[in-house]
Amino acid sequence: MKTLKRLCIDKGSSGLARSLSITPWVRFPERSLVPRQQIEPSEEGDRFTWRATGNDPQLYTRKQLPLPGWHMLEVAMDHDQPSAAVRLYMNFGQGFDPEQSVYLPLKSGRVTKRLFYVPGRLKALRFDPMEQAGHFSIRHLRIAWLTPWFAHDRLVQRLANMHHAWRSMGKTEVLPELKRKASEQGCHWRDIALRDYEATFERLTARRSYRQWLENRRVLGADKVRRVIEKLPDKPLISVLVPVFNPRPDWLRECLNSVVAQQYPHWQLCIADDASTDPRVHEVLESFAESDSRIQVVYRPRNGHICAASNSALALARGEYVALLDHDDCLSPRALFRVAEALHRHPDAVVLYSDEDKLNEEGERYDPHFKAQWNPDLLLAQNYVSHLGVYRIDRVKEVGGFREGYEGSQDHDLVLRCTEGFGADRVIHIPHVLYHWRAGAGSTALASQQKDYTSEAGLRAVQSALAASYPQARAVHGSLPNTYRVLWPLPDPVPRVTLLVPTRDRVEILKPCVDAILERTDYPDLELLILDNQSECRETLAYMQEVEQRDARVRVLRWNQPFNYSAINNFGAAHAQGEILALVNNDIEPINPDWLREMVSHACRPEIGCVGAKLYYPNDTVQHGGVILGVGGVAGHAHKYFSRNSPGYFSRLFLTQNMSAVTAACLVVRKSVFDEVDGLNEADLPVAFNDVDFCLRVRKAGYRNLWTPHAELYHHESISRGADNNSKKRARAYGEAAYMRSTWGRELDHDPAYNPNLTLVHEDFSLR
Repeated sequence: MKTLKRLCIDKGSSGLARSLSITPWVRFPERSLVPRQQIEPSEEGDRFTWRATGNDPQLYTRKQLPLPGWHMLEVAMDHDQPSAAVRLYMNFGQGFDPEQSVYLPLKSGRVTKRLFYVPGRLKALRFDPMEQAGHFSIRHLRIAWLTPWFAHDRLVQRLANMHHAWRSMGKTEVLPELKRKASEQGCHWRDIALRDYEATFERLTARRSYRQWLENRRVLGADKVRRVIEKLPDKPLISVLVPVFNPRPDWLRECLNSVVAQQYPHWQLCIADDASTDPRVHEVLESFAESDSRIQVVYRPRNGHICAASNSALALARGEYVALLDHDDCLSPRALFRVAEALHRHPDAVVLYSDEDKLNEEGERYDPHFKAQWNPDLLLAQNYVSHLGVYRIDRVKEVGGFREGYEGSQDHDLVLRCTEGFGADRVIHIPHVLYHWRAGAGSTALASQQKDYTSEAGLRAVQSALAASYPQARAVHGSLPNTYRVLWPLPDPVPRVTLLVPTRDRVEILKPCVDAILERTDYPDLELLILDNQSECRETLAYMQEVEQRDARVRVLRWNQPFNYSAINNFGAAHAQGEILALVNNDIEPINPDWLREMVSHACRPEIGCVGAKLYYPNDTVQHGGVILGVGGVAGHAHKYFSRNSPGYFSRLFLTQNMSAVTAACLVVRKSVFDEVDGLNEADLPVAFNDVDFCLRVRKAGYRNLWTPHAELYHHESISRGADNNSKKRARAYGEAAYMRSTWGRELDHDPAYNPNLTLVHEDFSLR
């Protein structure tokens, strides 16, 4: 990169952004970057420099401004927020216009970069370091001028990798197509390119931008819905079950009105009042029952709690399916239409469930939960299915309806029993927000953490589900409310595990890895194969000889061929003595001694294929929380750069769950499964994506892949191999990505462990 001019801020000893300069000629004092609003010095000691006092903090400068042309913005900050994004505004004499700004979501602990274009002579720059109140320090801020050819290369590379409109094209095809489109539209190609490039940085977080996301969504009109319903060959009756006990009358009215307002007309509303003591509740129910013949109410003489009341409502149901609705929540007007539509596509469905959000006291929607498709291991860890839940009525009656004694987690208990023995073809996820939880004072949505009995009932429900098919497995409480961990037994005797560790030189990496595995792994029967790929360093060779002599569990095998990660591991697998294989990078360090026990306990389950671990960077941010297909074009790591203590998206960083793929940096699989799918792909994927391809072939063979947060390790990612930073490596990486797109294109864009409403640009579960 040819750099002619840089706007550079470096953190000095005081922790303050120290200077603004044209390197290497001029350095300016720190006052060159001036607080404009909502920023003041921090009182947090030496940890942070600044405090943003509102959601629009601003810094600005009029000194040493970038010249017209292409530039690279580079930013690194420390902050106390779950995530951060910055925006750079350009003033060309008409003020700071949002249309003349660039947005950059930051990666925790790292310098983050993006291109931008300066179309004219600047008068001032404004730098907005946060989107909310909080503390921060700027560690690195630089603007570097770029040669046009370099900027164009980076631009088209990102479009080809990350933008849906260009993802099917090769990098060399993008610029000619941009120019063709620009000619048709009568504009400069750069205008189209920058618009789409900007879109690859957009991040709508549910916490801050759900309202904006809702405003931009296309919604089917009532006429269109009516026409679709008329064309449905089957129009099943759906009975909505509402157990009622002393809700706020206004919330009860809203709840029942949300059923009456359904665009799908073939419904029945079954209400069981559980001996409410508020006479206004009786008045509301009577008025609704008199207004519509589809509404039936039964009044229970004694309070029996929610399971008994739900069974009373179930006794009224005449529909083929029942939908569960709490007495203070609301359905989307299209809820039952979307259910009928899904049943048309999946007539054998036993259970259907949708995405959901919450309603605050003012009736505003927030905190959406966009869910995975059928994920049985996640369901054991958490009732992610929740609302809207729709069940085939004969299945509900077959399992005995709602079980008394499971109050507080009765829905979790019901879905576990109803789905037992069924797979993804019978348990259907509807990727639309069809249910709105009421989160006012006293509601279930707000009170879940306060109701310990719900967690106890949930634990009993999970243990009961395990007892039916896995009597030796044991459920315990998870580390977060209403979450659970299943402890799976190891076979007796335990199977031997062979750890495959490819390496070349770099003893300073290999030695800590191997020593840590041998010292911090309590698994009783393992062998460790060091797969030496042409090491020449005398210290490395001496260490491998020493550790092989010192520990009988270690063998060193020589692979005297050019680097090919897939081939090296296949070679190691062929020499493995273990029934279980563990693919382990040479820059891995275990944290908890039982990491391998945890992974092997899952890998021994006959339905499970590949098992992945929770990996951290050395700064205790997440490197790997499972693999999300489609992110960045092929795949990305879930929750990358999240704090080690962060629960992640709806607690998923703390929950065992099924994932489509996991990283081979630490992957455990039965050798029989490895051999069944012919190991890793040597010919097409020598370096990158071989683990994703392997996992997809394992999934195709009928196994479920799994990620566990209870096997924790540090990972110094790819430091021994280095980055793809030259033309040969970039060409190889592009070829591997192209192979993945051509081979697994549909699977990459439809990850069942993810949700189509979530981003394929970032790895943080933000909104698409």
